[in-house]
Amino acid sequence: MKAIIWTAYGPPEVLHLQEIDKPVPQDNEVLIKIHATTVTAGDCETRTLKLPMGIGFLMRLFVGIRKPTRILILGQEFAGEVEKIGKEVTRFIPGDQVFGGTGFTKGTYAEYICLEEYPEEGLLAIKPENMSYQEAAGVTTGGLEALHFLRKANIQSGQKVLIVGAGGSIGTFGIQLANHFGAEVTAVDRTDKVDLLRSAGAKKVIDYTKEDFTQGGQIYNIIFDVVGKSPFRKSLDSLSDDGVYLIANPRLGNMIRGKRVSRRGKQRVITEMTQQKTEDLIFLRELIEAGKLKTFIDRSYPLEDMVAAHQYVESGAKKGHLVIEVAPD
Repeated sequence: MKAIIWTAYGPPEVLHLQEIDKPVPQDNEVLIKIHATTVTAGDCETRTLKLPMGIGFLMRLFVGIRKPTRILILGQEFAGEVEKIGKEVTRFIPGDQVFGGTGFTKGTYAEYICLEEYPEEGLLAIKPENMSYQEAAGVTTGGLEALHFLRKANIQSGQKVLIVGAGGSIGTFGIQLANHFGAEVTAVDRTDKVDLLRSAGAKKVIDYTKEDFTQGGQIYNIIFDVVGKSPFRKSLDSLSDDGVYLIANPRLGNMIRGKRVSRRGKQRVITEMTQQKTEDLIFLRELIEAGKLKTFIDRSYPLEDMVAAHQYVESGAKKGHLVIEVAPD
């Protein structure tokens, strides 16, 4: 089968298309023909190991000190079709259309993957009926990150929510989910993403190249920083006295400062890692099938053009999701 092999830490050119053996499912596994996967900012950070201090070091210890040895195929979310099942599998049958994620084990930049019926690392569920493979491939990472953090903030109807870096995969799902929970959403991103933010449902849009959200005097119940670039102190000043500051991609310094803030007053700073749960993926699927969530796809690339796809994501121009069509519909 075709797969994109990760040969070194570095620029997109360290990714190479190769022919490797097709995996064979164990008794408790399903063999999935991947139709679509995605490229996220997290994939690019993993490829380069340009991660917040401490996390990059731990990733290097896990993956390989000098070069990748334990994980050779990147990619963390997918949609596809069950081709074969192990003799102990009861949840799925050949022909089932599925979607999910692989967590830290990666592996979706390939034509096939084997996953356990009940994965210890990752998720697997039946795909939403009203989504294509390409649309469904982009749900897991962005959708679950947004859901996790908004639930941690105990989001309530009528609250004012600010989402910083809202034009990516997490942010576009964050806007839609905050609307679903009854909040009033203000979205922040650059000029070329303003139309996307309005399409996703933001009531107000701030172009950060022209306006600083901390200078307008508006107070928010929740500030959700998807990219980890909001000014820490000024963001707290823009929060209500009991507000919640969510940082999905925090630097070590902000993690330490956040713990101090949370101990000393009513404001809370949340920087924890997302714990992906199958029941949460099914919750997202139900919202999708009810017409309340959608995937915003910017571009699609074939598997062979993975280097160009990574280059585009690293440029910062991606709007919503970038999809890799492994087996085009």
